[in-house]
Amino acid sequence: LVQLVESGGGSVQDGGSLRLSCAGSGFPYSNPWMGWFRQAPGKEREAVAAIGPSGVDTYYADSVKGRFTISRDNDKKILHLQMNNLKPEDTAMYYCAAKETGGRLLDSLAYSVWGRGTQVTVSS
Repeated sequence: LVQLVESGGGSVQDGGSLRLSCAGSGFPYSNPWMGWFRQAPGKEREAVAAIGPSGVDTYYADSVKGRFTISRDNDKKILHLQMNNLKPEDTAMYYCAAKETGGRLLDSLAYSVWGRGTQVTVSS
């Protein structure tokens, strides 16, 4: 069974920080390409960040650049998203996702495995 499980969501005040984690298991291949996405009610799912298999290559949506940091621990099979200076517009359900190959890293349709999500709420 291939699965991703997010954790670390919660409620925080404007300007606060949260660290999301995503634990992977059951993958038939090692170190997939990974991404974080988010979706607010009534809105389309949007990319937040993506990271390559080694952790060297990272990509960020303009809206979070400089505030969020994506990283991974391949030994523990865990993906992280450090979120600093959170704003009310960051409020959404956050999902981690995996794909076997590179390309279209900020396109949600390119990812084949998804977690169930963790809620992040930022109050003003």
